Amino acid sequence: MEELTQAEWVEQLENDTNAVILDVRTDTEVADGKIPNSIQIDIYKGQDFVDELEKLDKTKNYYVYCRSGNRSGQACKIMIHLGFENAYNLLGGMLQWEGDIE
Repeated sequence: MEELTQAEWVEQLENDTNAVILDVRTDTEVADGKIPNSIQIDIYKGQDFVDELEKLDKTKNYYVYCRSGNRSGQACKIMIHLGFENAYNLLGGMLQWEGDIE
């Protein structure tokens, strides 16, 4: 797992043809806006969260974010434990995000 600043995260993401953006926030948080092209799996769903992760392609590069960077950091650790090759945590999360939202 790598912790990336927004600038590092965006730059790496732009040059990554194997990237997936993963939002681990709740439905209520996502309703306020999300990073374009992201998929959502709520980390608070416990075992359902793990089950949903298991359905994902573990060879992809996952750019993970939440509200502040804490839950996404936890999610990255879970993903590495499950055998994902690359998980990148967005430091500061949506609280510090200055890019586009949808």
